[in-house]
Amino acid sequence: MAETKREIERKYEADDSGLPDLTGVGGVAAVLDRGLTELDATYYDTADQRLAAASVTLRRRTGGADAGWHLKLPVARDVRDEIRAPLSDTLPTELAALVRSRVRGAELVPLVRLRTARSVRHLVDADGALLAEASVDAVTAERLTTPGRTEKWTEIELELADGGDPAFLDRVEKRLVKAGVRPSAAPSKLARALAATGTRRRPAAPAEPVTAGDHVLAYLRAQRDALVALDPAVRLDTPDTVHRMRVATRRARGTLRTFRAVLDRAATDPVAAELKWLAGELGVDRDQEVLADRLTAWARARRGGAHGHLTGVLDSPRHLALLNSLDALLADPPLREAAARKPRKVLGKAVRKDLSRLTTLVERALRLPPGEERDLALHEARKKAKRARYAAEAATPALGAPAAALTAAMKSLTTLLGDHQDSVMARKALRELAAVAHAAGESAFPYGVLHGREEARAAAAEAELPGRWREAGARFLR
Repeated sequence: MAETKREIERKYEADDSGLPDLTGVGGVAAVLDRGLTELDATYYDTADQRLAAASVTLRRRTGGADAGWHLKLPVARDVRDEIRAPLSDTLPTELAALVRSRVRGAELVPLVRLRTARSVRHLVDADGALLAEASVDAVTAERLTTPGRTEKWTEIELELADGGDPAFLDRVEKRLVKAGVRPSAAPSKLARALAATGTRRRPAAPAEPVTAGDHVLAYLRAQRDALVALDPAVRLDTPDTVHRMRVATRRARGTLRTFRAVLDRAATDPVAAELKWLAGELGVDRDQEVLADRLTAWARARRGGAHGHLTGVLDSPRHLALLNSLDALLADPPLREAAARKPRKVLGKAVRKDLSRLTTLVERALRLPPGEERDLALHEARKKAKRARYAAEAATPALGAPAAALTAAMKSLTTLLGDHQDSVMARKALRELAAVAHAAGESAFPYGVLHGREEARAAAAEAELPGRWREAGARFLR
Protein backbone atom coordinates (compact mmCIF):
# COMPACT_ATOMS: atom_id res chain seq x y z
CA MET A 1 0.00 0.00 0.00
CA ALA A 2 1.43 3.37 -1.04
CA GLU A 3 1.77 6.24 1.43
CA THR A 4 2.30 9.94 0.78
CA LYS A 5 4.76 12.23 2.54
CA ARG A 6 5.27 15.93 1.83
CA GLU A 7 8.92 16.89 1.60
CA ILE A 8 10.26 20.40 2.05
CA GLU A 9 13.97 20.36 1.36
CA ARG A 10 16.86 22.31 -0.10
CA LYS A 11 20.16 21.26 -1.62
CA TYR A 12 23.60 22.88 -1.47
CA GLU A 13 27.02 22.41 -2.99
CA ALA A 14 29.46 20.87 -0.52
CA ASP A 15 33.24 20.70 -0.31
CA ASP A 16 35.68 18.84 1.91
CA SER A 17 34.74 20.95 4.95
CA GLY A 18 31.34 19.22 5.15
CA LEU A 19 28.50 20.66 7.21
CA PRO A 20 29.15 23.95 9.06
CA ASP A 21 28.24 24.17 12.74
CA LEU A 22 24.52 24.99 12.95
CA THR A 23 24.15 25.08 16.71
CA GLY A 24 22.14 28.12 17.81
CA VAL A 25 20.58 28.76 14.40
CA GLY A 26 16.80 29.16 14.54
CA GLY A 27 16.48 27.39 17.86
CA VAL A 28 18.88 24.52 17.14
CA ALA A 29 20.10 23.35 20.55
CA ALA A 30 22.09 20.37 19.31
CA VAL A 31 23.28 18.67 16.15
CA LEU A 32 23.10 14.89 16.63
CA ASP A 33 25.18 12.49 14.54
CA ARG A 34 22.96 9.69 13.19
CA GLY A 35 25.68 7.82 11.36
CA LEU A 36 26.34 6.81 7.77
CA THR A 37 23.81 5.19 5.43
CA GLU A 38 24.49 3.61 2.04
CA LEU A 39 21.74 4.23 -0.52
CA ASP A 40 21.43 2.68 -3.99
CA ALA A 41 18.72 4.10 -6.26
CA THR A 42 17.75 3.38 -9.85
CA TYR A 43 15.70 6.07 -11.56
CA TYR A 44 13.16 5.17 -14.23
CA ASP A 45 11.81 7.26 -17.08
CA THR A 46 10.76 7.02 -20.70
CA ALA A 47 13.50 7.12 -23.33
CA ASP A 48 12.59 10.74 -24.10
CA GLN A 49 12.57 11.68 -20.38
CA ARG A 50 8.91 12.69 -20.05
CA LEU A 51 9.00 12.48 -16.27
CA ALA A 52 12.23 14.42 -15.88
CA ALA A 53 10.93 17.15 -18.17
CA ALA A 54 8.07 17.65 -15.70
CA SER A 55 10.38 17.50 -12.63
CA VAL A 56 8.82 14.14 -11.68
CA THR A 57 11.11 11.40 -10.36
CA LEU A 58 10.47 7.68 -10.06
CA ARG A 59 13.03 5.48 -8.35
CA ARG A 60 13.62 2.11 -6.74
CA ARG A 61 15.95 2.51 -3.77
CA THR A 62 17.57 0.14 -1.33
CA GLY A 63 19.22 1.11 1.94
CA GLY A 64 17.99 3.49 4.60
CA ALA A 65 14.80 3.40 6.63
CA ASP A 66 12.52 4.04 3.64
CA ALA A 67 13.77 1.50 1.10
CA GLY A 68 11.23 0.93 -1.65
CA TRP A 69 9.72 2.63 -4.68
CA HIS A 70 9.41 6.42 -4.50
CA LEU A 71 7.49 8.73 -6.81
CA LYS A 72 8.12 12.44 -6.28
CA LEU A 73 5.68 15.01 -7.64
CA PRO A 74 6.46 18.74 -7.63
CA VAL A 75 4.16 20.97 -5.55
CA ALA A 76 6.04 24.26 -5.30
CA ARG A 77 9.60 25.46 -5.02
CA ASP A 78 11.44 23.21 -2.52
CA VAL A 79 8.22 21.23 -1.96
CA ARG A 80 7.40 17.78 -3.33
CA ASP A 81 4.97 15.01 -2.49
CA GLU A 82 6.68 11.65 -2.20
CA ILE A 83 4.47 8.60 -2.69
CA ARG A 84 6.14 5.49 -1.32
CA ALA A 85 5.43 1.83 -2.05
CA PRO A 86 7.15 -1.28 -0.62
CA LEU A 87 10.28 -2.65 -2.23
CA SER A 88 9.60 -5.08 -5.07
CA ASP A 89 11.23 -6.19 -8.30
CA THR A 90 8.62 -4.54 -10.51
CA LEU A 91 6.96 -1.13 -10.47
CA PRO A 92 3.91 -1.20 -8.16
CA THR A 93 0.64 -0.76 -10.01
CA GLU A 94 -0.44 2.19 -7.85
CA LEU A 95 2.68 4.16 -8.84
CA ALA A 96 2.35 3.15 -12.48
CA ALA A 97 -1.15 4.62 -12.45
CA LEU A 98 0.11 7.92 -11.03
CA VAL A 99 2.45 8.49 -14.00
CA ARG A 100 0.11 7.16 -16.70
CA SER A 101 -1.02 10.58 -17.93
CA ARG A 102 2.60 11.46 -18.69
CA VAL A 103 3.93 8.10 -19.79
CA ARG A 104 0.86 6.90 -21.74
CA GLY A 105 1.98 3.85 -23.70
CA ALA A 106 5.73 4.45 -23.50
CA GLU A 107 7.98 2.02 -21.66
CA LEU A 108 9.66 3.01 -18.40
CA VAL A 109 13.33 2.07 -18.51
CA PRO A 110 16.23 2.34 -16.03
CA LEU A 111 17.86 5.67 -16.81
CA VAL A 112 20.28 6.58 -14.01
CA ARG A 113 21.77 4.82 -10.99
CA LEU A 114 22.75 6.90 -7.96
CA ARG A 115 24.85 5.43 -5.16
CA THR A 116 25.02 7.69 -2.15
CA ALA A 117 27.02 7.58 1.06
CA ARG A 118 24.84 9.69 3.37
CA SER A 119 26.15 11.15 6.62
CA VAL A 120 23.08 12.16 8.62
CA ARG A 121 22.69 14.87 11.28
CA HIS A 122 19.53 15.73 13.22
CA LEU A 123 18.97 19.36 14.16
CA VAL A 124 16.95 19.36 17.39
CA ASP A 125 15.61 22.02 19.74
CA ALA A 126 16.06 22.31 23.51
CA ASP A 127 13.35 19.68 24.09
CA GLY A 128 14.97 17.23 21.71
CA ALA A 129 12.29 17.71 19.02
CA LEU A 130 13.49 17.32 15.44
CA LEU A 131 13.65 20.57 13.48
CA ALA A 132 15.31 19.27 10.33
CA GLU A 133 17.55 16.56 9.00
CA ALA A 134 20.84 17.65 7.44
CA SER A 135 22.87 15.19 5.43
CA VAL A 136 26.13 15.29 3.58
CA ASP A 137 25.77 13.09 0.50
CA ALA A 138 28.69 11.71 -1.48
CA VAL A 139 27.05 10.78 -4.77
CA THR A 140 28.18 8.59 -7.64
CA ALA A 141 25.94 8.82 -10.70
CA GLU A 142 25.95 6.34 -13.57
CA ARG A 143 24.04 6.79 -16.83
CA LEU A 144 22.55 3.36 -17.50
CA THR A 145 21.62 4.08 -21.11
CA THR A 146 25.24 5.03 -21.86
CA PRO A 147 27.53 2.58 -20.05
CA GLY A 148 30.66 4.15 -18.60
CA ARG A 149 29.23 7.65 -18.23
CA THR A 150 29.65 8.50 -14.54
CA GLU A 151 29.96 11.59 -12.36
CA LYS A 152 30.74 12.20 -8.68
CA TRP A 153 29.89 15.10 -6.39
CA THR A 154 29.12 15.96 -2.78
CA GLU A 155 26.10 17.93 -1.66
CA ILE A 156 24.29 18.97 1.50
CA GLU A 157 20.60 18.17 1.76
CA LEU A 158 18.44 19.91 4.33
CA GLU A 159 14.94 18.49 4.92
CA LEU A 160 12.42 20.18 7.19
CA ALA A 161 10.80 18.02 9.88
CA ASP A 162 7.13 17.17 9.43
CA GLY A 163 4.99 20.14 10.38
CA GLY A 164 7.96 22.49 10.60
CA ASP A 165 8.01 26.15 9.63
CA PRO A 166 9.72 26.72 6.24
CA ALA A 167 11.13 29.96 7.66
CA PHE A 168 13.49 27.77 9.68
CA LEU A 169 15.18 26.71 6.43
CA ASP A 170 15.71 30.37 5.56
CA ARG A 171 17.59 30.93 8.82
CA VAL A 172 19.73 27.84 8.30
CA GLU A 173 20.46 28.83 4.71
CA LYS A 174 21.62 32.23 5.87
CA ARG A 175 24.20 30.53 8.12
CA LEU A 176 25.25 28.15 5.34
CA VAL A 177 25.76 30.97 2.86
CA LYS A 178 27.74 32.92 5.43
CA ALA A 179 29.96 29.86 5.78
CA GLY A 180 30.55 29.80 2.02
CA VAL A 181 28.06 27.08 1.12
CA ARG A 182 26.21 27.76 -2.13
CA PRO A 183 22.68 26.62 -3.06
CA SER A 184 22.76 23.85 -5.65
CA ALA A 185 22.18 24.88 -9.24
CA ALA A 186 20.30 21.62 -9.87
CA PRO A 187 16.79 21.10 -8.45
CA SER A 188 17.44 17.41 -7.74
CA LYS A 189 20.12 14.74 -7.79
CA LEU A 190 18.55 13.23 -10.88
CA ALA A 191 18.59 16.54 -12.76
CA ARG A 192 22.27 16.97 -11.93
CA ALA A 193 23.05 13.40 -12.94
CA LEU A 194 21.28 13.75 -16.28
CA ALA A 195 23.11 16.97 -17.06
CA ALA A 196 26.48 15.59 -15.98
CA THR A 197 26.33 12.17 -17.67
CA GLY A 198 24.61 13.00 -20.93
CA THR A 199 21.60 14.96 -22.02
CA ARG A 200 18.78 16.25 -19.87
CA ARG A 201 15.56 16.99 -21.66
CA ARG A 202 14.29 20.45 -20.85
CA PRO A 203 10.90 21.64 -22.06
CA ALA A 204 11.28 24.43 -24.59
CA ALA A 205 10.36 27.80 -23.16
CA PRO A 206 7.27 29.04 -25.03
CA ALA A 207 7.78 32.14 -27.12
CA GLU A 208 6.00 35.32 -26.10
CA PRO A 209 2.57 35.31 -27.83
CA VAL A 210 2.23 37.86 -30.62
CA THR A 211 -0.59 36.86 -32.95
CA ALA A 212 -4.18 35.91 -32.15
CA GLY A 213 -3.22 32.29 -32.77
CA ASP A 214 -0.29 32.52 -30.36
CA HIS A 215 -2.57 33.68 -27.54
CA VAL A 216 -5.20 31.01 -28.12
CA LEU A 217 -2.62 28.22 -28.30
CA ALA A 218 -0.85 29.45 -25.16
CA TYR A 219 -4.11 29.28 -23.21
CA LEU A 220 -5.00 25.87 -24.64
CA ARG A 221 -1.51 24.56 -23.82
CA ALA A 222 -1.90 25.66 -20.20
CA GLN A 223 -5.14 23.66 -19.92
CA ARG A 224 -3.54 20.55 -21.46
CA ASP A 225 -0.70 20.85 -18.95
CA ALA A 226 -3.19 21.19 -16.10
CA LEU A 227 -5.06 18.03 -17.15
CA VAL A 228 -1.83 16.05 -17.10
CA ALA A 229 -0.44 17.56 -13.89
CA LEU A 230 -3.68 17.12 -11.92
CA ASP A 231 -4.12 13.46 -12.85
CA PRO A 232 -2.09 12.01 -9.93
CA ALA A 233 -3.78 14.26 -7.36
CA VAL A 234 -7.24 13.28 -8.64
CA ARG A 235 -6.32 9.60 -8.30
CA LEU A 236 -5.09 10.26 -4.76
CA ASP A 237 -8.43 11.97 -3.99
CA THR A 238 -6.76 15.23 -3.04
CA PRO A 239 -9.44 17.81 -2.14
CA ASP A 240 -10.64 20.14 -4.90
CA THR A 241 -8.54 18.50 -7.65
CA VAL A 242 -11.55 16.97 -9.43
CA HIS A 243 -13.05 20.45 -9.62
CA ARG A 244 -9.80 21.92 -10.94
CA MET A 245 -9.46 19.21 -13.59
CA ARG A 246 -13.04 19.75 -14.67
CA VAL A 247 -12.39 23.49 -14.96
CA ALA A 248 -9.30 22.83 -17.12
CA THR A 249 -11.40 20.54 -19.31
CA ARG A 250 -14.08 23.18 -19.72
CA ARG A 251 -11.54 25.89 -20.38
CA ALA A 252 -9.97 23.81 -23.13
CA ARG A 253 -13.35 23.00 -24.68
CA GLY A 254 -14.48 26.61 -24.39
CA THR A 255 -11.32 27.78 -26.13
CA LEU A 256 -11.95 25.46 -29.08
CA ARG A 257 -15.57 26.61 -29.37
CA THR A 258 -15.12 30.35 -28.79
CA PHE A 259 -12.10 30.94 -31.02
CA ARG A 260 -13.33 29.21 -34.15
CA ALA A 261 -12.05 32.10 -36.22
CA VAL A 262 -8.55 31.07 -35.13
CA LEU A 263 -8.72 27.24 -35.12
CA ASP A 264 -10.42 25.20 -37.84
CA ARG A 265 -13.43 23.55 -36.23
CA ALA A 266 -13.28 20.62 -38.67
CA ALA A 267 -10.15 19.56 -36.81
CA THR A 268 -11.10 20.76 -33.32
CA ASP A 269 -14.74 19.65 -33.05
CA PRO A 270 -13.83 15.97 -32.44
CA VAL A 271 -11.45 17.04 -29.66
CA ALA A 272 -14.08 19.35 -28.18
CA ALA A 273 -16.56 16.46 -28.15
CA GLU A 274 -14.12 14.31 -26.19
CA LEU A 275 -13.50 17.16 -23.76
CA LYS A 276 -17.25 17.37 -23.22
CA TRP A 277 -17.27 13.64 -22.45
CA LEU A 278 -14.45 14.03 -19.93
CA ALA A 279 -16.12 17.00 -18.23
CA GLY A 280 -19.26 14.90 -17.87
CA GLU A 281 -17.35 12.04 -16.27
CA LEU A 282 -15.59 14.42 -13.91
CA GLY A 283 -18.96 15.94 -13.07
CA VAL A 284 -20.18 12.68 -11.54
CA ASP A 285 -17.52 12.89 -8.85
CA ARG A 286 -17.67 16.67 -8.58
CA ASP A 287 -21.42 16.65 -7.95
CA GLN A 288 -20.88 14.29 -5.04
CA GLU A 289 -18.23 16.68 -3.64
CA VAL A 290 -20.76 19.52 -3.73
CA LEU A 291 -23.46 17.45 -2.07
CA ALA A 292 -20.98 16.28 0.56
CA ASP A 293 -20.74 19.87 1.76
CA ARG A 294 -24.50 20.02 2.28
CA LEU A 295 -25.59 16.43 2.89
CA THR A 296 -22.47 14.78 4.22
CA ALA A 297 -23.67 11.35 5.31
CA TRP A 298 -25.76 10.74 2.19
CA ALA A 299 -23.10 11.90 -0.23
CA ARG A 300 -20.15 10.09 1.37
CA ALA A 301 -21.52 6.65 0.54
CA ARG A 302 -22.26 7.59 -3.04
CA ARG A 303 -18.98 9.41 -3.62
CA GLY A 304 -16.83 6.34 -3.01
CA GLY A 305 -18.37 4.65 -6.03
CA ALA A 306 -18.12 7.82 -8.12
CA HIS A 307 -14.42 8.18 -7.43
CA GLY A 308 -13.76 4.55 -8.34
CA HIS A 309 -15.55 5.12 -11.63
CA LEU A 310 -13.48 8.26 -12.29
CA THR A 311 -10.21 6.39 -11.75
CA GLY A 312 -11.35 3.92 -14.39
CA VAL A 313 -12.06 6.81 -16.76
CA LEU A 314 -8.53 8.18 -16.29
CA ASP A 315 -7.11 4.72 -17.05
CA SER A 316 -9.27 4.26 -20.14
CA PRO A 317 -7.86 4.23 -23.69
CA ARG A 318 -10.39 6.95 -24.53
CA HIS A 319 -8.94 9.38 -22.00
CA LEU A 320 -5.35 8.68 -23.03
CA ALA A 321 -6.35 9.13 -26.68
CA LEU A 322 -7.82 12.52 -25.76
CA LEU A 323 -4.52 13.61 -24.20
CA ASN A 324 -2.70 12.44 -27.33
CA SER A 325 -5.16 14.40 -29.49
CA LEU A 326 -4.48 17.57 -27.53
CA ASP A 327 -0.74 17.02 -27.91
CA ALA A 328 -1.13 16.55 -31.67
CA LEU A 329 -3.35 19.63 -32.01
CA LEU A 330 -0.81 21.79 -30.19
CA ALA A 331 2.12 20.35 -32.13
CA ASP A 332 0.46 21.01 -35.49
CA PRO A 333 -2.39 23.47 -34.89
CA PRO A 334 -5.10 23.83 -37.57
CA LEU A 335 -4.77 27.60 -37.81
CA ARG A 336 -7.11 29.71 -39.91
CA GLU A 337 -6.30 32.97 -41.64
CA ALA A 338 -7.36 35.10 -38.66
CA ALA A 339 -4.78 33.35 -36.46
CA ALA A 340 -1.99 35.41 -38.02
CA ARG A 341 -3.71 38.74 -37.28
CA LYS A 342 -3.21 41.02 -34.33
CA PRO A 343 -5.03 39.63 -31.29
CA ARG A 344 -7.02 42.64 -30.07
CA LYS A 345 -9.63 42.67 -32.83
CA VAL A 346 -9.87 38.89 -33.35
CA LEU A 347 -10.08 37.92 -29.67
CA GLY A 348 -12.26 40.88 -28.73
CA LYS A 349 -14.85 39.95 -31.37
CA ALA A 350 -14.98 36.36 -30.09
CA VAL A 351 -15.49 37.49 -26.49
CA ARG A 352 -18.31 39.85 -27.48
CA LYS A 353 -20.08 37.02 -29.31
CA ASP A 354 -20.02 34.88 -26.17
CA LEU A 355 -21.38 37.78 -24.14
CA SER A 356 -24.19 38.34 -26.62
CA ARG A 357 -25.28 34.70 -26.31
CA LEU A 358 -25.11 34.94 -22.54
CA THR A 359 -27.27 38.07 -22.53
CA THR A 360 -30.02 36.26 -24.43
CA LEU A 361 -30.01 33.38 -21.92
CA VAL A 362 -29.96 35.53 -18.78
CA GLU A 363 -32.75 37.80 -19.98
CA ARG A 364 -34.88 34.79 -20.92
CA ALA A 365 -34.33 33.21 -17.50
CA LEU A 366 -35.27 36.42 -15.71
CA ARG A 367 -38.58 36.58 -17.62
CA LEU A 368 -39.59 33.09 -16.48
CA PRO A 369 -41.53 32.51 -13.24
CA PRO A 370 -39.77 30.59 -10.44
CA GLY A 371 -39.86 26.85 -11.01
CA GLU A 372 -38.24 23.99 -12.88
CA GLU A 373 -38.14 25.76 -16.25
CA ARG A 374 -36.41 28.77 -14.72
CA ASP A 375 -33.96 26.49 -12.89
CA LEU A 376 -33.01 24.88 -16.20
CA ALA A 377 -32.66 28.27 -17.90
CA LEU A 378 -30.41 29.56 -15.14
CA HIS A 379 -28.29 26.43 -15.38
CA GLU A 380 -27.82 27.03 -19.12
CA ALA A 381 -26.94 30.66 -18.43
CA ARG A 382 -24.38 29.52 -15.89
CA LYS A 383 -22.65 27.33 -18.48
CA LYS A 384 -22.53 30.18 -20.99
CA ALA A 385 -21.23 32.54 -18.28
CA LYS A 386 -18.39 30.15 -17.63
CA ARG A 387 -17.56 30.07 -21.32
CA ALA A 388 -17.57 33.88 -21.44
CA ARG A 389 -15.32 33.94 -18.40
CA TYR A 390 -12.80 31.56 -19.95
CA ALA A 391 -12.85 33.49 -23.22
CA ALA A 392 -12.08 36.72 -21.38
CA GLU A 393 -9.39 34.94 -19.38
CA ALA A 394 -7.71 33.69 -22.55
CA ALA A 395 -7.88 37.17 -24.06
CA THR A 396 -6.56 39.04 -21.01
CA PRO A 397 -2.85 38.94 -21.97
CA ALA A 398 -3.77 40.62 -25.26
CA LEU A 399 -6.68 42.86 -24.24
CA GLY A 400 -5.49 43.89 -20.79
CA ALA A 401 -7.64 45.50 -18.09
CA PRO A 402 -11.06 45.31 -19.80
CA ALA A 403 -10.76 41.54 -20.28
CA ALA A 404 -9.42 41.10 -16.75
CA ALA A 405 -12.39 43.04 -15.37
CA LEU A 406 -14.76 40.92 -17.42
CA THR A 407 -13.13 37.75 -16.12
CA ALA A 408 -13.70 38.89 -12.54
CA ALA A 409 -17.29 39.93 -13.27
CA MET A 410 -18.09 36.59 -14.93
CA LYS A 411 -16.55 34.76 -12.00
CA SER A 412 -18.87 36.64 -9.64
CA LEU A 413 -21.86 35.81 -11.81
CA THR A 414 -21.01 32.11 -12.13
CA THR A 415 -20.52 31.87 -8.37
CA LEU A 416 -24.04 33.16 -7.80
CA LEU A 417 -25.52 30.88 -10.45
CA GLY A 418 -23.47 28.00 -9.06
CA ASP A 419 -24.96 28.52 -5.61
CA HIS A 420 -28.39 28.38 -7.20
CA GLN A 421 -27.62 25.15 -9.07
CA ASP A 422 -26.16 23.54 -5.94
CA SER A 423 -29.46 24.28 -4.23
CA VAL A 424 -31.35 22.64 -7.10
CA MET A 425 -29.24 19.51 -6.73
CA ALA A 426 -29.57 19.45 -2.95
CA ARG A 427 -33.36 19.77 -3.12
CA LYS A 428 -33.52 16.85 -5.55
CA ALA A 429 -31.43 14.71 -3.19
CA LEU A 430 -33.58 15.71 -0.21
CA ARG A 431 -36.75 14.69 -2.04
CA GLU A 432 -35.18 11.28 -2.70
CA LEU A 433 -34.26 10.93 0.96
CA ALA A 434 -37.72 11.97 2.10
CA ALA A 435 -39.32 9.37 -0.19
CA VAL A 436 -37.05 6.63 1.17
CA ALA A 437 -37.81 7.67 4.76
CA HIS A 438 -41.55 7.72 4.11
CA ALA A 439 -41.47 4.26 2.50
CA ALA A 440 -39.61 2.92 5.54
CA GLY A 441 -42.20 4.35 7.90
CA GLU A 442 -39.81 7.02 9.21
CA SER A 443 -40.42 10.73 9.59
CA ALA A 444 -39.60 12.80 6.52
CA PHE A 445 -39.95 16.06 8.46
CA PRO A 446 -36.17 16.78 8.83
CA TYR A 447 -35.75 16.51 5.07
CA GLY A 448 -38.62 18.92 4.59
CA VAL A 449 -36.95 21.46 6.86
CA LEU A 450 -33.70 21.18 4.93
CA HIS A 451 -35.59 21.43 1.64
CA GLY A 452 -37.13 24.67 2.84
CA ARG A 453 -33.72 26.09 3.65
CA GLU A 454 -32.46 25.21 0.17
CA GLU A 455 -35.51 26.86 -1.37
CA ALA A 456 -34.67 30.02 0.56
CA ARG A 457 -31.08 29.92 -0.70
CA ALA A 458 -32.29 29.58 -4.28
CA ALA A 459 -34.78 32.44 -3.87
CA ALA A 460 -32.04 34.69 -2.47
CA ALA A 461 -29.79 33.92 -5.43
CA GLU A 462 -32.60 34.64 -7.89
CA ALA A 463 -33.36 37.93 -6.18
CA GLU A 464 -29.74 39.00 -6.40
CA LEU A 465 -29.29 37.97 -10.04
CA PRO A 466 -30.67 41.06 -11.85
CA GLY A 467 -28.35 43.43 -10.03
CA ARG A 468 -25.37 41.10 -10.36
CA TRP A 469 -26.03 40.73 -14.08
CA ARG A 470 -26.21 44.49 -14.66
CA GLU A 471 -22.86 44.86 -12.94
CA ALA A 472 -21.30 41.87 -14.66
CA GLY A 473 -22.28 41.92 -18.27
CA ALA A 474 -24.19 44.80 -19.76
CA ARG A 475 -21.44 47.41 -19.94
CA PHE A 476 -19.05 45.00 -21.71
CA LEU A 477 -21.30 44.70 -24.72
CA ARG A 478 -20.59 48.26 -25.86
